[in-house]
Amino acid sequence: MPLAAKTGPANRHDSTMLEPMLDAVPRVCTPAGGRRKRPAKLHADKGYDYRRCRQACRRRHVKSRIARKGVERSDRLGRHRWVVERTLAWLKRYRRLAVRHERRSDIHQAFLTLACCLVCHRYLKQL
Repeated sequence: MPLAAKTGPANRHDSTMLEPMLDAVPRVCTPAGGRRKRPAKLHADKGYDYRRCRQACRRRHVKSRIARKGVERSDRLGRHRWVVERTLAWLKRYRRLAVRHERRSDIHQAFLTLACCLVCHRYLKQL
């Protein structure tokens, strides 16, 4: 299920949106009943292999598992990445999000939030 969704400009690198996305994640319940601000671990591909991304995770006490460029094979993170790719495919089912027709970003963000709500509803309905 999507934890958070934000829109950004298409001409910027994805790694610049890491900090706003980490801050957008709502509170998550822990098994002991307490509250935790963010999930415990972050899996990311080689596109996020920057010092600022690792420092952003460290500042927020999130354990980062980011593939390193030139060191690790790309297939090792595949078992965790499919979750993100699957969720993006679920969001692309909505034609309004597949091709952006809106000029205003707040309208596009509203459609993205609505699509995330529908994805969560379908997921919870199966349980």
